[in-house]
Amino acid sequence: MTLFDFRNYGELLALVQNSIVAAAILGIVGGLIGVFVMQRDMAFAVHGISELSFAGAAGALLIGANVVAGSIVGSLIAAGIIGLLGARARDRNSIIGVLMPFGLGLGILFLALYPGRSGNKFGLLTGQIISVDIPQLGLLIGISILVLVVLMIVWRPLMFDSLDAEVAAARGVPSRTLSFVFMLLLGLTVAVSVQIIGALLVLALLVTPAASALRVSSSPVLVPLLSMLFGFVAAVGASCLRSADPYRLAHTSRRSRSRSTSSVASSAPLGDLLDDA
Repeated sequence: MTLFDFRNYGELLALVQNSIVAAAILGIVGGLIGVFVMQRDMAFAVHGISELSFAGAAGALLIGANVVAGSIVGSLIAAGIIGLLGARARDRNSIIGVLMPFGLGLGILFLALYPGRSGNKFGLLTGQIISVDIPQLGLLIGISILVLVVLMIVWRPLMFDSLDAEVAAARGVPSRTLSFVFMLLLGLTVAVSVQIIGALLVLALLVTPAASALRVSSSPVLVPLLSMLFGFVAAVGASCLRSADPYRLAHTSRRSRSRSTSSVASSAPLGDLLDDA
């Protein structure tokens, strides 16, 4: 028995084309914003934001609201708190240290209180890369375009502030405002990533490509390009390998169709978050 079976892969590709497109977008956006995450020493912040995003999504599921909206609200709250109160690295790490267990504990509490039925208890933690639907993909594209446009607008001052904050502040760069804007962009990126790859893998997507690129080069032009390339190859490659299991694809397809008939699932694209209570 082989580990992967690539026979009839062309037929299976139609089932996972949304997932491949989503993975490509996440790889590019995550690789680009990850450069600033590494330069600003904020890898720990990514994990803290993802935990509160998980709590927001679980809370939305509990009250019957949209899970994606809940995830975005949780991420933006965490990003705003870190951006406003964590200007210095020591203060930022202290805040994140409080947010992480708080978000994780709150999310688990919400999931424990949720009375509904669902197939997979760890859906928000591990993601559903091979069951991305059209609304999820549309939201991902919209938020990614917003993040990229704002990132391009603030690129030069943000890069200056990331490399040497003290000199940038002396030159009149609004470091505090840039930090807050960047944290909001990071929060949006984390929120849409959690819906697809899960809270546990967001850190790898936003940190590993940029860290690898920084090991290869120090060029301010080459590093972002390499980081996006590494993120794209890793995300799309993982999506293709994950979709190489025909049984898993068939199971996911059936689950997605049945999920669309559920009122809870219609408001929560990742409806399968819990085992039967």
